[in-house]
Amino acid sequence: MTISLGQYIPTKSVVHRADPRTKFLAMIGYMVAVMLIETFIGYGIATLFVISVYLVAKLPMKYVFKSIRPVIYIVLFTMLINLFIHDGHTVWFSWRFITIYKESVFYCIKIMLRVILLVMGASVLTYTTASTSLTDGLESLMSPLKIIRFPAHDIAMMMSIALRFIPTFADELDRIVKAQMARGADFDSKNIIKKVRSYIPVLIPLFVSAWRRAADLANAMNARGYRGGEGRTKYRVLKFTLIDLVMAIIMILFISLIVILRILL
Repeated sequence: MTISLGQYIPTKSVVHRADPRTKFLAMIGYMVAVMLIETFIGYGIATLFVISVYLVAKLPMKYVFKSIRPVIYIVLFTMLINLFIHDGHTVWFSWRFITIYKESVFYCIKIMLRVILLVMGASVLTYTTASTSLTDGLESLMSPLKIIRFPAHDIAMMMSIALRFIPTFADELDRIVKAQMARGADFDSKNIIKKVRSYIPVLIPLFVSAWRRAADLANAMNARGYRGGEGRTKYRVLKFTLIDLVMAIIMILFISLIVILRILL
């Protein structure tokens, strides 16, 4: 089982060299723009844009598919539900109590495109940003909240650790499932109830493993003298460069184009 969300793919690209704060804000801007899209032209532009980012970041195209693989079943389930509950005017198929409208089909396709584009955009952030840089960037963005005693460093550290542990736990789940299959567990049953029951024995060892890894991480941080963000200095000081300016301009142009398309179309 391979989950790409949370993985860092080191390549020597301009996207990797950009300030993590710029990338985080760009990701938020991109997500807002995707949520504003209402036409297939807009989805086409957004698709070309995010694929271009993958190419500029020198990320192998296989990671495009890896980023969306974990949400495929969720997307299909959501589409199936909306296909029958979303009303329309033009009937494409009708049989007994089942009626499928043209508008429902288009609506489901838009949901699929929107979710896929959002996941692809979010994955770029973790693919191109190291864990320490991501923590420093989030802490810097939340630093104004320190005035009200908001634990910006601690929250940023927890978010970063949680994100980076996703692929670790996915690998651990895969190892436990294979061990259970070697003992005769059936995870390929078409019966949903049996399949759910097969995963119940997996939860306990997975929880124990997660607890053990968390304890090991806590001991390692204590051994290195970690005491929170108070008084800590940075080995690498974040600073904006020309790359960040260019990235900001490109994002502003992209968002502006999406807004214009929403107004005109």
